[in-house]
Amino acid sequence: MKTSIRKFLSLTIPLLIGLGIIYYQYTTLTSEEIEKIKISFIKADYFYIYLSLFIALFGYWSRAYRWKFALQHLGYNTKFHNDFFTVCVSYLVNLTIPRSGEISRAALLKKYENVPFDKAFGTVVAERIVDLLIFLLFVVIAFILQFDKLYQFLIEKLPLEKIIYLLLGGILVFVLFILVWIYAEWNIIKKLKEKLSGLIEGMTSVLKMKDKWNYIFHSFFIWFSYLMMFYVTIFALPETSNISFDVVIMGFIFGSLAVGFTNGGIGAYPLAIALIYSLYGITNDVGVAFGWLVWTSQTLLTIFLGILSYLLLPILNKK
Repeated sequence: MKTSIRKFLSLTIPLLIGLGIIYYQYTTLTSEEIEKIKISFIKADYFYIYLSLFIALFGYWSRAYRWKFALQHLGYNTKFHNDFFTVCVSYLVNLTIPRSGEISRAALLKKYENVPFDKAFGTVVAERIVDLLIFLLFVVIAFILQFDKLYQFLIEKLPLEKIIYLLLGGILVFVLFILVWIYAEWNIIKKLKEKLSGLIEGMTSVLKMKDKWNYIFHSFFIWFSYLMMFYVTIFALPETSNISFDVVIMGFIFGSLAVGFTNGGIGAYPLAIALIYSLYGITNDVGVAFGWLVWTSQTLLTIFLGILSYLLLPILNKK
């Protein structure tokens, strides 16, 4: 009973947040802005949207290929089409319950390649750690490039006194967390320590694998393809076609963060894009239109590939 309630809440809460953001965004737009958004969708150059989706396919391919190196390190030579299709299905599942796609990847590989679930899932966890590190690298680069703009924005929105209080509060919370982490004997802390040790083990396994340089190359290539598929979409609208590359990186980062808050970024993605681009003089209606163009096209591709892969898996694995 508790499990079913937990699953229901994990599905509905992010969805409700996304729908709430959509409602908020819609109600804060004027009728003139809504009309401009409609015009932007009609007049958009969809060649660049299609080009973005084509680039996205390289990201799917590279993620499946990278996974193959990790599985080979464990002694499993899986068929590439099974790796690719399970990756596609996992993206689709992530649109329902955030991060549930990782479980589906391991489960499907167990079904079609007989790779033990725990081992397959361990490779996925290792992937997420590598992906997080690369994403943090993007964040550091973006904040260095845009430090003046972000600093000015914070000063305007938050007085210096509040920033100091926030920093002191953050340091205090961090110190308390460290003390609790070291000395507390709570069960939840023990479980977190166990999970952390597993994550560290998964990360170090990457360094031990035979094809680690290929693995690392594909890890960077995946994120490069993500960035490029986002970048080319700025040319779909004349109002965004002159955005500098460092600003594109900022939009890419905040859009990626928004995906984690709701089911596949529904509502949150366009809002995040509009907010960050407003710092650079792009009007709200253009930012919202751009965000919805990118999010809708990527989501439709995810749904199409996910459903197609789910149907093809049993057909191609008939014995």
